[in-house]
Amino acid sequence: MKLHELKPSETRKKRNRVGRGMSSGNGKTSGRGHKGQKARSGGGTRPGFEGGQMPLIQRIPKRGFTNINRKYYAIVNLETLNRFEEGTEVTPELLLETGVVSKLKAGVKILGNGNVEKKLTVKAHKFSASAKEAIEAAGGQTEVI
Repeated sequence: MKLHELKPSETRKKRNRVGRGMSSGNGKTSGRGHKGQKARSGGGTRPGFEGGQMPLIQRIPKRGFTNINRKYYAIVNLETLNRFEEGTEVTPELLLETGVVSKLKAGVKILGNGNVEKKLTVKAHKFSASAKEAIEAAGGQTEVI
């Protein structure tokens, strides 16, 4: 890039004021053409409208089911718990405070990915069987809240 090649970026372009006389290039009909649905105020069609043809969203098969009562747990793996000091009581509040989980959602679930090298007391809403086993094997305790 050279000094003589510099030009303002697109964000500095002046906005087009429509309906300000014929010489502006967008006077009278203000760039909407003559009559028709799109020329009217509030005119146009809704998103997904295909001119009366059955819209794609209605043509494709619907499958599955979404449970509105589903609980989403914040997932924490065993290897993550190694950042805490020996003998620490690991609670959901501590995990939130230290930034291990960003949101508590319905609670915290401890999963057995990795291994624990420290003796910790872990309080959580749910534990996988392998996680519970590994924590207790390391000399720690698990407590379901």
